[in-house]
Amino acid sequence: MSGIALVRRPGPRIAEGIVTHLAREPVDHERAAVQHDAYVAALAANGWRPTYVAPADDLPDGPFVEDTLVMSGRLAVLTRPGAPERRPEVESVAQAVRELGVTSVRIAAPGTLDGGDVLQVGPTVYVGRSARTDDDGIRQLTALLPERNVVPVELRGVLHLKSAVTALPDGTLIGDPDQADLHGLLVPEEEAGAHVVVLGEDRVLLAASAPQTAAMLEKRGFFVTKVDISEYEKLEGCVTCLSVLVAD
Repeated sequence: MSGIALVRRPGPRIAEGIVTHLAREPVDHERAAVQHDAYVAALAANGWRPTYVAPADDLPDGPFVEDTLVMSGRLAVLTRPGAPERRPEVESVAQAVRELGVTSVRIAAPGTLDGGDVLQVGPTVYVGRSARTDDDGIRQLTALLPERNVVPVELRGVLHLKSAVTALPDGTLIGDPDQADLHGLLVPEEEAGAHVVVLGEDRVLLAASAPQTAAMLEKRGFFVTKVDISEYEKLEGCVTCLSVLVAD
């Protein structure tokens, strides 16, 4: 598995990013930039070619590109984020998508959809009902992806669906059953272990803050790449938030 990884460097206002379920902590912009470079390097080392979205220094949450775009094969669904202050992030992502020559569609007002609420596992697309994604957004996504099985998921006390649950390369769901109404979850050893980026058929990217989960996944036969994203975790970010993978 390989392709393009859409990413955006953090701007100097990243410390002002939205925090919903955590107490605000100071965020070091310079350290965040170093961590982002290491994150991108890890993607590149695993066969994903970095493509940078235009800088958005006036938009604190800009590096969390996942919320602006959902890829389904070669179709790009440009979202309408639930937080109004994040909606200006979408246009520069739309431009990046156009430059890739990928067909794009959009979630239209008044519906809202954050990409962090969309988890794709084979033909199934799980979508979290959250403060950022509403029923109209889910309805529109269902209509835009007629060949997929879109399944709404109820959430509890968590920002996005993928803040609670992601999927391993073999389709096994890993996450916290107390936060999402999904059955048969593999429970991670640490909260950050619920967040994995699938890099290949046997490879995943995981936060360095989940070493016990990394060991558990390695025992299950997966190759685990660990990255430090502590500055982004202070803003409720996780490894999935910082990129959108576009497979070849």
